[in-house]
Amino acid sequence: MPSSYQAPNRKSEEKSKTMSQSMDTNTSSDTATVQKVLDQKGSDVFSIRPQDTLRDAVKVLKERRIGALLVTDANGTLQGILSERDIVRKLAETPGQTLPKQVSEVMTTSVQTCTQDEPMVSVLRRMNEGRFRHMPVTNDTGLMGMVTIGDLVNYRLTELEHEALQLKQLIVG
Repeated sequence: MPSSYQAPNRKSEEKSKTMSQSMDTNTSSDTATVQKVLDQKGSDVFSIRPQDTLRDAVKVLKERRIGALLVTDANGTLQGILSERDIVRKLAETPGQTLPKQVSEVMTTSVQTCTQDEPMVSVLRRMNEGRFRHMPVTNDTGLMGMVTIGDLVNYRLTELEHEALQLKQLIVG
C-alpha cells in the first residue's frame, strides 16, 4: 500500500455523488403536443355543409371510413360537428325519416376545439370528461386538422413502447 494513501474517515470531504439516472433523464424533455400527432396523422379535414342531408353525410363517413365530419359554411368557418353518435340518436328518434334531414338539424353546435400547441394530455382529459371522441384543431386562420381519441391513444402507446425499449436497452446494455 502506498504511504500516501489514507483511509476515508468522518472528517474526509464527501465527494459529490453522481447518478446515471434522475427525474430529468427519465422523463421526456418535451411535452407531446397535438402538433406531433398531426405530423404523424396528417391534417386532412373532411367537412360537410349545414344544408346537406344526413344521407350525404353517411355516404362520406362510409367512403372515408371516419366517425365524424366537421360542419363548415362556404368560407370554411366551423359551424358544428356531426358524429356517428349524432346520427344514431336521430335514427332512434325518427326511424325511417332520418336520412332526408339536414345536417344542421342533427349536428352538435357547441364544439370544443384545441390548438396544435396544446399538450396531448390535456386534450385527452377534455375528451374523456366531455365524453366525445373527435376534436377539431384550430389556429388563428381557422381549421388545421382533427384529432380523435384513437389518434392520441395510439401516439401515446407508441411513445410508451419506445420508452420501454430504451429502458430495456439500458438494463441489458
